[in-house]
Amino acid sequence: MTFKNREEAGRRLVERLIQYRDDPTAIIIALPRGGVAVGYQLSLGLHLPLDVFITRKLGAPDNPEYALGAVGETGTVYLNPEAMRAYGLSRSDVEEVVHVQQQEIARRQSMYRQGRQLPTLTDRNVILVDDGIATGSTFFAAVQSIRHLKPRRLIGAIPVGPVDTIPEVREQVDELVILATPDPFWAVGNHYTDFAQVSDHDVVEYLNLAEESQLEWKERTHSSTGLPSQ
Repeated sequence: MTFKNREEAGRRLVERLIQYRDDPTAIIIALPRGGVAVGYQLSLGLHLPLDVFITRKLGAPDNPEYALGAVGETGTVYLNPEAMRAYGLSRSDVEEVVHVQQQEIARRQSMYRQGRQLPTLTDRNVILVDDGIATGSTFFAAVQSIRHLKPRRLIGAIPVGPVDTIPEVREQVDELVILATPDPFWAVGNHYTDFAQVSDHDVVEYLNLAEESQLEWKERTHSSTGLPSQ
């Protein structure tokens, strides 16, 4: 299965998550940057608020694209045991990389949230979305971080991922919706016709548009029921 773009992937996920439409306890949490484009479509289709959870990959010394693990914005560090063994590294060996990525997380928090805090996730149905997973490191870091915040249910929403990573993902969430598990799996971008880079500016725009859409939806709902809007 190949997706035209992230927007199409998001719309297809809406169909599989329709039971959460208008759920007052539900929220969509997207992994920036690419996951936010997918999450925006979920927000529109399910009438749910959209926010981000910022995780950063911890790149290998000789190959920054290869994930040794990831760090989440609440401070949780996930290390891929297989990758760490392959490089003969310990936790202390990656402290400097963790510190650098925490600085980048702080920059993105300031830019994306513009002073807002991470929303309360306790006792909520959290739909965690990305545009795809490969090693799963950033997704696992986000899952572990969000688990500490005690959601009611944690639902993974992923357009595409490799067959060998999916069982572990399924174990770590309460529910997993995945649209495609191609084998062989090369890279997430190979399964999209258009996989253009999503910029920081795009992320902020998606979040603002989702918020506007939420307000409009609430106003329409209140006017149709005759209740005053809050």
